[in-house]
Amino acid sequence: MENLENYDLPLFPISSAAKLLNISVHTLRMYEKEGLIIPFKKESNHRLYSKADINRLKCIRKAINESKISIAGIKTIYSLIPCWEITKCSEEDRNNCFAFKAHSQPCWTFKHEINTCANKNCRNCDVYIQYAECSQIKELITRFI
Repeated sequence: MENLENYDLPLFPISSAAKLLNISVHTLRMYEKEGLIIPFKKESNHRLYSKADINRLKCIRKAINESKISIAGIKTIYSLIPCWEITKCSEEDRNNCFAFKAHSQPCWTFKHEINTCANKNCRNCDVYIQYAECSQIKELITRFI
């Protein structure tokens, strides 16, 4: 991962992020809709992307184009991140958590209403932030297998 002060600052509007990635704005919005990325949103609802977001999206693009992993496959991989271990959820929290029970989408795509994550912004969660890089996800999953 880059070691820059501005790594997670919202710098790039959606059109600039799309150009950096050589994809369409529509594709970026689709990745957001599918739960692969959580862009920053200004009060005006305009999306902004950080360098960390760009790297996450490069990882996603590489998985799709080079490894031929589908969006559903990427969501399944993200769902394997043991968020309950990272956030130190209690057994009661795990019993009330759809992310703990599901295996088809990342934890940050669920509404957390009655557990530890209820009042947290997923964009700022360690689970989302720390596992943006392909190598970090692979390392984490192999550590828990």
